Amino acid sequence: MAVFNSVAEAVADIGDGATVMAGGFGLVGIPENLIAGLRDGGARDLTVISNNCGVDDWGLGLLLRTGQIRKMVASYVGENKEFERRFLSGELEVELNPQGTLAERIRAGGAGIPAFYVPAGVGTPVADGKEVRAFGGREYLLERALTADFALIKAWKGDRDGNLVYRRTARNFNPMMATAARVTVAEVEELLEPGALDPDQVHTPGIYVHRVVHCPEVEKRVERRTTRLAGRP
Repeated sequence: MAVFNSVAEAVADIGDGATVMAGGFGLVGIPENLIAGLRDGGARDLTVISNNCGVDDWGLGLLLRTGQIRKMVASYVGENKEFERRFLSGELEVELNPQGTLAERIRAGGAGIPAFYVPAGVGTPVADGKEVRAFGGREYLLERALTADFALIKAWKGDRDGNLVYRRTARNFNPMMATAARVTVAEVEELLEPGALDPDQVHTPGIYVHRVVHCPEVEKRVERRTTRLAGRP
């Protein structure tokens, strides 16, 4: 495990054609600095695995604008007009997954489970080309595990041994992705010395983390802000 002084150094070896997992749900818990560093590094033809693809001008949407993503494996792809444009024009390959299936495919990849059966998606386009078997009178799809060359994740606190703590719902896909990649890179808001974290509060043990970058300045944007009119209940 190594602590890197800059985002650019931490993602410098992500090259063309790499498969990259990116944590987050909407804009919550996304590794925004690592994504920006990946954009600046210029790697192309990327396969990106993430719950969604950010928004037009933030998160993974930055990589869409520069045309660096070749294929997106995701669950939800709304809130992003550039995503829609590239998909409809044939510039972007998309593999959609039910959200629970996506999460389990990543978890299985980290656990060394090659495939598993799920009921979600039977009888829909999700089932195209997949094995279907019946158990107890109900049909299930065979889904294969997901792994990646790199996982870019975001944590609230981390120590110099790579132990990580996430903050509330910002945990989302980050812990499972940390286990499912050959190289896991974590950006942390607070970088602590070994022993400063309560072992019982650690969400991702350092054994899964290969690189840590201290990124104390984050925007924490709100994906969609909804307000009510004055006087309305």
